[in-house]
Amino acid sequence: MNRLPDDAFTMSRPLPLDQADGLRRLFARSRVCVLPVVSNPNVAFGGVMLERLCTAFAEHGKHTLVVDAGERAGAHSELALLGLADCIEALSPQVSYLAARGLPLRFVDSTGSTAGLLQALIEAAPQCDVLLVHASASELCRLFAQRGDADGEGAAACRPLLLADDRPASVTHAYAALKLLTQRAGLVVHDLMLSAAPGSPRAERIAMQIATCADDFLGAVLRDWVQIDPATDANEAPAPALRRWARDTLQPTFASPVAPAMHAYGAQTNAPAMN
Repeated sequence: MNRLPDDAFTMSRPLPLDQADGLRRLFARSRVCVLPVVSNPNVAFGGVMLERLCTAFAEHGKHTLVVDAGERAGAHSELALLGLADCIEALSPQVSYLAARGLPLRFVDSTGSTAGLLQALIEAAPQCDVLLVHASASELCRLFAQRGDADGEGAAACRPLLLADDRPASVTHAYAALKLLTQRAGLVVHDLMLSAAPGSPRAERIAMQIATCADDFLGAVLRDWVQIDPATDANEAPAPALRRWARDTLQPTFASPVAPAMHAYGAQTNAPAMN
C-alpha cells in the first residue's frame, strides 16, 4: 500500500478502502460496542454528559471503558505504550477510565490511521462491553475513517455522538465537527447529545438546525438526538429518551445502513414540536 502524502488529513476525502475493511473486521469479531464521542471544549458540562452515558449503559448491565483523549483530558502515561491495561483506572464496577490525551498519535501507522489503538484497547480491557472514545473530530477521523462505498457498510460501521449545549459557540463547534467527520472520514450518520435545562426554548431549534444544515449542505444525517439536563445527578436513573438511545446503540444491528428518513425520527422521538 502506498504511503499517503503528508497533507492527507487536510484533504476533504475518504481514506482507502482497505482501512474500512480493517475496521469492519475489528467490529465484526468483537462483542464490544465502540462509540466515538466528539469532544466539545465549548460545552460547560461535558463531564456530566459522559457520566450520563455511562449510567445509561450500566442500566443495561454493560461495563464502559471511557478513553478520554479530549482537549481537556489528562495526558496519557508513558507507561501506556508498554501496557495499556496497567493505566486503566476502575472508577466503579461499571466504569473504567483511561486518560489518553495524545495517545492516539502514538499508534499512527504509515497511512496516517490510528485505528490500531482500538484493537489494543479492546485487548487491554476484556471486561468492557462499551468502548467510549472521547476525542476531537480530527482525532476521531484518524481512528474511524471509512470509505463510503456503495453498500454503505463502511461508513455505517460506527455512529459518532456529537456533544453540544444551548449556547452558540458549542453549536458552531458541533456542526464543524460533523462537517469534518463527514468530509474527511466518510462518516455521514450522527447522533447528538444536547445539554440544556428542561425548559430551554432553544434545544429543539438547535437540533433541527443541525439536522437541516447537515442534510442540505453535507448530505449527512442527524439520526437521533437526546436532551440532557446538566443539573441531573450522575446517580439518577436515565431519562426515558436517554434510556431508549442507549438501548438502540447497544443493539447488534446498530451498524446497519440508516435511511435519510431517520433524520426525522431523531427529531420526532425527542421533540414532537419539530414534526
